[in-house]
Amino acid sequence: MKHKILHRWVIALVAAVAWLGASATIPAGYYSSLDGKSGEALKDAIHELAMRHTTLSYNSLWIYFAETDCQADNPNKVWDMYSNNTYYFRGGSSGVYGMHKEHSMPKSWWGGYDETQGYAGYTDINHLYPADGDANMAKSNYPLGEVSSAYFDNGVTRVGSPKTGQGGGCNSVFEPDDRYKGDFARTYFYMACAYQHYKWRYTYMLTNNSWKTFNEWSIDMLCRWARNDAVSDKEVARNDAVQKHQNNRNPFIDFPELFEYIWGNRQGQVFYLSDAGTSSDTTTYSGDPELIAPTQGTVLDFGEVAIGKSLDYTLHIQGRGLNNPLSLMLYRYDYEMFSIPVSTVSRVAANSAAGYPLQITYHPTSLGEHTARLLISDGGLIGSVGVELHARCVPVPTLHQLTALPASGIEGSLYMANWQAPSEEVDYYIITRTVYDNNTGRVRTEVFTTDDGVTTNYAFDDRQPGETHTYYVQSYRLGYMSEPSNVITIDYTGITGIDADKPLQVLAMEGGILVKCSEDVGQAVIYNVAGQEVRRIDNLKDDMVIELPRGIYLLKTATSRSAWKVAVR
Repeated sequence: MKHKILHRWVIALVAAVAWLGASATIPAGYYSSLDGKSGEALKDAIHELAMRHTTLSYNSLWIYFAETDCQADNPNKVWDMYSNNTYYFRGGSSGVYGMHKEHSMPKSWWGGYDETQGYAGYTDINHLYPADGDANMAKSNYPLGEVSSAYFDNGVTRVGSPKTGQGGGCNSVFEPDDRYKGDFARTYFYMACAYQHYKWRYTYMLTNNSWKTFNEWSIDMLCRWARNDAVSDKEVARNDAVQKHQNNRNPFIDFPELFEYIWGNRQGQVFYLSDAGTSSDTTTYSGDPELIAPTQGTVLDFGEVAIGKSLDYTLHIQGRGLNNPLSLMLYRYDYEMFSIPVSTVSRVAANSAAGYPLQITYHPTSLGEHTARLLISDGGLIGSVGVELHARCVPVPTLHQLTALPASGIEGSLYMANWQAPSEEVDYYIITRTVYDNNTGRVRTEVFTTDDGVTTNYAFDDRQPGETHTYYVQSYRLGYMSEPSNVITIDYTGITGIDADKPLQVLAMEGGILVKCSEDVGQAVIYNVAGQEVRRIDNLKDDMVIELPRGIYLLKTATSRSAWKVAVR
């Protein structure tokens, strides 16, 4: 009897999933490039499709969240997948107090706001969610996983030690609530396809050497999560809202079994749209000309832009069966504040698999709210498609120099960089870290960003024995950065701290010393242990390397209150 009941439940579940997929607002022909493909070719096709999306502005994400992540029964209430706390949208781009803009796949895994790999993943709302701040802080950049022993548990988010075989070498994992495990799995499936070209810095769940992108333990767990937690109304509604603004979709929501063809129990089988309940039209198309993207009612919100700055959006235009060039025109209200580089798009470019990337630039010349409309017409279309453009120009922000605070929680490979919060509003913080290997003399500098302008610390978990780390912090707002803060040092013994009057650190390296200071400190003299002068520097500067033979030395400056003692190996 138990098996019969389970069988009926599975049938009901499959029927529900099929209904959900059918209820989604999928543009005609949107998925035609996936039809008839399998394995790596199928994943590549998803990659090409997913990457052709409008790259949104980071500072306008809260505007989009108000549509993508609101409760069905209360559009002002935030749907938070990280806690049971109640939050409400306040309107505009100011955010929700106590919540963060959370990259569900941590941005540090690829570098975040990284010019070398592009900005698309940094603002892709297919994997960005509003998240309870405390939960977001606790989960840090840990991989997904199942917790064996939790040190943080708010009833929805659990963080702690991973079960055997999970974690990919990380000591902690983030486990979402059972009702959201499928949501996160499908989000990660999307990211593994859309950004498969990224070079991953953290490989807890990922690999740089396989077309599948995920490693084996991740595949096993994510597939299990996706099977056990079916696609929900929430995911379908969110997918439609993302389509409206970003002009792409998560195919693993529209086709709940699609992941099986790449990572699951249908590997090697060919994926057909007809089997998924969608007609196939990849070879020929004889219908009326139509525009697949953008769709009628698409809204591009540039958010806030400081006067004197400009901001670009890339809007992907893709058609099917177009028999004439498309005409483009900006009109209505403040259209002169926006510009496009072309007024026509050839039917060949628009009908191609890649579509046409149209750059729209907002370059305000006055303060205030600005709106316009982009009209796309002809191409053989019946009627036209309009895209709404919204933006707001604000004064240039005033950013004060931050004060970096000594690191806390120094234990083994772990430590927390800290700084004081400024009085003004900021978008996020930039942490510049320099790592000195005292054994090899190698030096590397890395840049990290926070998810928001509220959090005033950043966790690191990769400090190795024999390394000295330094960091300074800057705030960022609307294209402007504050002056660098003072420099904080964590030496190889784990001791932190700086001289508050004239910040200075002298670090021993193989074959010499390295000087770190927040400003030039003038003349310096180096003595050996016998008190003999061995080197005189007229102007000691930051990052100056002074080569010295092996031995014990004292360094004295005109401004320091005491001499620095260092041992050169």
